[in-house]
Amino acid sequence: MAEIDKDTVVAALKTVRVEQLGTDIVSAGWVKDPVVSGDRVTFAIEVPPELGPQLEPVRAEAQRTVEALDGVAHVTAVLTAGRAAGSAPTPPPPQQRPQAGGHGHSHGHSHGPGPGMMGHGGGTGRLDLPNIKHIVAVASGKGGVGKSTTAANIALALARLGLKVGLFDADIYGPSVPRVMGLAGRKPTARGDRIVPLRNHDVTVMSIGFMVEEDSPVVWRGPMVVGALEQLLRDVDWGELDVMIVDMPPGTGDTQLTMSQRVPLSGAVIVSTPQDIALLDARKGLFMFRKVEVPVLGIIENMSYYQCPSCGHREEVFGHGGARKTAAELDAPFLGEIPLDLKIREATDAGRPIVVAEPDGPHAKAYLDIAKSIWSSISGETPDAQPAKKKPKFWFR
Repeated sequence: MAEIDKDTVVAALKTVRVEQLGTDIVSAGWVKDPVVSGDRVTFAIEVPPELGPQLEPVRAEAQRTVEALDGVAHVTAVLTAGRAAGSAPTPPPPQQRPQAGGHGHSHGHSHGPGPGMMGHGGGTGRLDLPNIKHIVAVASGKGGVGKSTTAANIALALARLGLKVGLFDADIYGPSVPRVMGLAGRKPTARGDRIVPLRNHDVTVMSIGFMVEEDSPVVWRGPMVVGALEQLLRDVDWGELDVMIVDMPPGTGDTQLTMSQRVPLSGAVIVSTPQDIALLDARKGLFMFRKVEVPVLGIIENMSYYQCPSCGHREEVFGHGGARKTAAELDAPFLGEIPLDLKIREATDAGRPIVVAEPDGPHAKAYLDIAKSIWSSISGETPDAQPAKKKPKFWFR
């Protein structure tokens, strides 16, 4: 198979013409930052907002054109719409916002930009994901609080409850889910025009990290990030899921707001450490979700304390109880404490998070209790944990 490069991709895209302009998409300046990773190509077509709804056929033609190149196995082509400098994003009308208690299929029909197109700051339509019963965002106001580790262990704990679970890595700039889930270096396949996600530990997994090299930075602007997230959600063959856990990027920026408005979230979980600065940022995250009427399912205090495995001495390295107190002040459920423990870090780095590595241990039990609370909140059911399954020597599929 021939080696593909960025120049070859751009040359091919010069053959894709836009009748409205009488020129091609490259000459129009619409093609932004093609990324070539082995036999996979990702690029964005950034168009004027007023033309966006008409240009899905152009996006589809561009994708087919690059797919036809020798050496290309898979293409992700995203149609995004930039807004003029100084203009503000349009807030979603009230009827398009999530309703408390679940995402509901009545919100699935898009009334905003056309398929594959995402405006800066978000469109007003909702993604149609009818095969996914519930979607839960795991978020943090700042980085470094263990959000991805927490998201992965919650997903694995939900699978232990006998549920069909997906884990979607929405952290475009710092995708860590592939390594956390023991899938680093592996690539999803394509079936027709659908991406077949990877699967490990009984959880279906998708991340932009599968599309780019692990040490390659993703240098994209906001509209391109949001468009890529939307397309990964929509074009992946998730199958039937009881619940999808979304590992959100840290903070409360454009990506987080747009995901909250466009994805039919059943609720959000906030992860924080006990430190005052982390709790301040956690409050911002909680208020953001409430502002767009996404139910906050609760707050988790991660790295809550350290207990010496030899002598049993307990040290509250970052303080203790701050998340519980914050939850009480903000009238939000407190979901539980997860300790600062070397075992959790080692298991995560090895691609076998603690719920899998030590399914009968105290840390797995803590995540299971959190998972039960989350599932009860979004479904009204009280599940029982399933026995840990014996894994064959090779369990990837």
